[in-house]
Amino acid sequence: MTSDIPQELQFIYRPIGILHSPYARRIEAPHQSTVVEGTETGDFARATVELAGWLDLKAIQDLEGFDRIWLIFAFHLSEGWKSCVKPPRGGPKRGVLATRSPHRPNSMGLSAVELVSIEGRTLHLRGVDLLDGTPVLDIKPYVPYADAFPGSKAGWIDELDAQQGCCSAPGPRKKINR
Repeated sequence: MTSDIPQELQFIYRPIGILHSPYARRIEAPHQSTVVEGTETGDFARATVELAGWLDLKAIQDLEGFDRIWLIFAFHLSEGWKSCVKPPRGGPKRGVLATRSPHRPNSMGLSAVELVSIEGRTLHLRGVDLLDGTPVLDIKPYVPYADAFPGSKAGWIDELDAQQGCCSAPGPRKKINR
């Protein structure tokens, strides 16, 4: 069996919105949105998603009332990818698909963020690790019974957590003006 992907299975996506955050460069953003210990404020960053004008606002009807949403986005500043990458918490190089590196074969990311409020075409968020200007490709509601698996194994990350403490990750290395 061949692993060649047919040409007709290639896709082009149009962003449904643009995220605005306090992070202009990767070095300023936390490596995970939920890890804020050691950051300048020790609090979750606030951000907004400005929805595209072509998107019918009926698309976000009933989104109010969800505590969290999934943002599916493009790593728009990624400069290519490699099969193996060095995780920010240290250790040996790992297969890119076993990491959350922004340098991925398709430059796509997924982040669960807190939905604070919605005002017209603006979604107000808290707890983001995305750079300012990030194109948002899709939004889905976070549903705890379907999206959370607290007892799941996390491979090599479990070993790191045992050594460094649960959920440790480097935060921003530069002060951010808010």
